[in-house]
Amino acid sequence: MSQTTQSAPATPGTIEHLDPATLVIETNVRSEVALDPEFLDSIRDSGVITPIIATRAADGQVHVRAGQRRTTAAREVGLATVPVYVVDAQGTEADRIIVQLAENEHRIELTQGDRIEAWKQLTFEGLSVAQIAKRTGAKRDQIKTGIAVAKADSGKQLLSEGLTLDQAAILLEFEDDPEAVKQLTEYAITDPGYFPHAVERERRDRADRAECAPLIAEVEKQGVTVLTERPYHGEAPFPIRGLRKADDSAVEVEDVIGKEGVFATVIKYATGPRAEYYVQDPEALGFKLSESYYGISGGAKKGPMTDEQKAERKELIANNKAWDASETVRREWLAQFFARKTMPKNAVAVTAEMLTVSYYAVSDAMRTGSGYAAELLGVKGTSRQALADYLASHPTKDKHVALAIALAAVEKSTDRQTWRSPRTETARYLVALSEWGYSLSPVEKIAAAPALPAETEPETETA
Repeated sequence: MSQTTQSAPATPGTIEHLDPATLVIETNVRSEVALDPEFLDSIRDSGVITPIIATRAADGQVHVRAGQRRTTAAREVGLATVPVYVVDAQGTEADRIIVQLAENEHRIELTQGDRIEAWKQLTFEGLSVAQIAKRTGAKRDQIKTGIAVAKADSGKQLLSEGLTLDQAAILLEFEDDPEAVKQLTEYAITDPGYFPHAVERERRDRADRAECAPLIAEVEKQGVTVLTERPYHGEAPFPIRGLRKADDSAVEVEDVIGKEGVFATVIKYATGPRAEYYVQDPEALGFKLSESYYGISGGAKKGPMTDEQKAERKELIANNKAWDASETVRREWLAQFFARKTMPKNAVAVTAEMLTVSYYAVSDAMRTGSGYAAELLGVKGTSRQALADYLASHPTKDKHVALAIALAAVEKSTDRQTWRSPRTETARYLVALSEWGYSLSPVEKIAAAPALPAETEPETETA
């Protein structure tokens, strides 16, 4: 910062150790003194390290010029003395304010990257996470996460791009996939609410790829090219399940291995990975199209899918996967939500709404014991009696119990059909969660559309 005023040459001061209670705090350029717990803990454990700048008046009183926050904190934690750099009292009130501005403007807060590097160095000095927390005032979980990020090659780089410490720690999972890190980093910066959904989606895709890899390798050993996407219905290459031999018997895998123009896809189903084989030119291999599979009537088959149908199919697949990922994120959020000490002010109103609008879902859950409600509340056992016992021993948790039963019932009634055919009761449930701080993903916004204002209706997600 450039200096625009000319002042007298500075006279060297002296360091004195004084009782902070005796110091006079003058009007400061800081409108508020933020004494956060971490700062107070640091002052309590390590004292005031940077001397307070002050002047001594003619009556002997020492007036703080720079260090209001340190002085106030020292008083708060009961320090007997603090280091004070006492300088010549000459100068105008303007000079005093300029000194304060210069000190505050020139004090650059440590970056998150600098902080975690310091924590890492402290571990090299033999300090445990607990000891670092005590000495620095930072939380143990934050230190543990920070050290993990600092040890990673890309850790500080991620922080420098604007990610939070927790986001950077999550992305360490994908260090071996630069494209995934790039895409997830963009979400973290531009759409942090969607970031957890994108991470879960990537985790699922990654797990599917790992599970499919052995079968893909096995198929490739057969000399068959594995396609990354399933071919469209009615277009080449054609699936062998839709083909017949000349005698009208089914075409088997053994019939196509080693032949020209044979492909395969490896798809992860609920039961596990499965390979499906395709033929580019059925006639060249002596096969014909199955009349029942292709709906052939009078010698003519239905034409290939239109561009619109292809787009719809692509959207369906993408949104189904997105819904599955969001379900995991949403249920993790619900568990954290019910761990709160208090419920939202409108908890009773939402409970009543779910009991009426979503009556059938709630009644089904009550009949089967409200097991998911017990899970959300951390109650052992899944019977109604378990919830009754919990309520008896936690009478102040009545709102938690009632709301958990109502929300758990609606949540357990959701599936992929929820976004395909949005219903008012489910839509209102999702909107309630968003009002309490949950970030709806694009596919969840489709399901919530009946309860959302018209102007917030979402665009559909594509792969």
